[in-house]
Amino acid sequence: MTAHPPAAARRGRSRRAVVPLAAVGVLLAGTALTGCGQQRDPDVYTVMNSSTDESYHRWDAEAMARCSKRLGVTVEQQSVPAAQVMTKALRMASSKSLPDIIQFDASEMPTFADAGGLVDLRSLGLSTDDVPKGIVNFGSYKGTYYGASRSVNTLALFYNKDILDEAGVKVPTTWDELRDAAKRLTQGKRYGIALSAGGAEDGVFQFAPFMWSNGGDETKLDSPEVAQALDYWKGLLKDGSLSKSTLNWTQADVNDQFMAGNAAMMINGPWQVETLNTDKSLHWEIARIPVPKAGEDSVGPLGGSVLTVPNTDDEQRERTAGKIVACLSSQKEQLTYALNSWMVPANAKAAAVWREKVPELDALADQVAAARSRTAKLGAGWSSVSLALQSAFQSALTGQSSEAALKLAQQRATSGNRG
Repeated sequence: MTAHPPAAARRGRSRRAVVPLAAVGVLLAGTALTGCGQQRDPDVYTVMNSSTDESYHRWDAEAMARCSKRLGVTVEQQSVPAAQVMTKALRMASSKSLPDIIQFDASEMPTFADAGGLVDLRSLGLSTDDVPKGIVNFGSYKGTYYGASRSVNTLALFYNKDILDEAGVKVPTTWDELRDAAKRLTQGKRYGIALSAGGAEDGVFQFAPFMWSNGGDETKLDSPEVAQALDYWKGLLKDGSLSKSTLNWTQADVNDQFMAGNAAMMINGPWQVETLNTDKSLHWEIARIPVPKAGEDSVGPLGGSVLTVPNTDDEQRERTAGKIVACLSSQKEQLTYALNSWMVPANAKAAAVWREKVPELDALADQVAAARSRTAKLGAGWSSVSLALQSAFQSALTGQSSEAALKLAQQRATSGNRG
């Protein structure tokens, strides 16, 4: 692949903590979500994000400096590990010390919005005219637009071109082709494919394309379609094409295995590109994730974060915070951020320019076009589904039938039982 501006590919290592909706009530019990309990500098605005990686932190600082100059205020970032953003935001809400802007993972945003903690961005003047409907929905909860995306991402099939060429294996497009290719590419210590089925959101994110492309649905985890998708994973494991360690791997671990030559293919995202490009001898390419039958849509999960304005009961600061969000998510800033990070711009016009600049990632842009939000159907209820699926993976991939594991998962998801 042609080298491009670097990205913090190790971002995939940080695991987001899924905070159940019930926990929000506990953290906020007896407190008001809104209000500012501290004196603030009227010209200094704070953005809390998870940009702890050096590259991301620097890119955000540069973008905030540009927006500071345009708006005549000072914009500073407060970066915390991704797994701590939600819990820290909830603690700050209860102590009335919220920042002016919070960058949430889009799957977490509905939980905070459900508690009444966010301001409608349209009421602050933000437009969604050039944002595709799916990405508007990605930042919305119950029809209200709370989160502006700068970029989005999804998963794709990464493959080692040299290994496939040497083995005479074509890039697979269907499940049968993928399973056959993975078998043929498994030799010695090298597995045909690597993916994450770990007990965290990483694994659920990676399962979504298999579940959704097969017609499965997060509202009915015990359906035959979801069981077939999980059985497909079990088949790869039974074939020996997939390492048993997949149960413990994050997406960054999967990338490590691919780079080490221990996997010929992997399911992963664009945040790994910088690390992949450090090895000039590694000739990798990407394709859409294979589907059950030829010609069907490959439906992956939209990933990424959204910029939100917390409800602080200070309308003047909220309006200025809205202008900052508008600046950071403007077409020009989106393109700059996307070219740095390898993500796809949320703005349709910026995305068109991005495609021209990185044509080798066209498959990723195509995958994004068919992708959807994990929280589109369940909103804040996604956290219960995620936790239930994580347990199902661990059970099914270590011997239990997919049907039994998913039946229990459905019960857990609907009853709120996290055990």
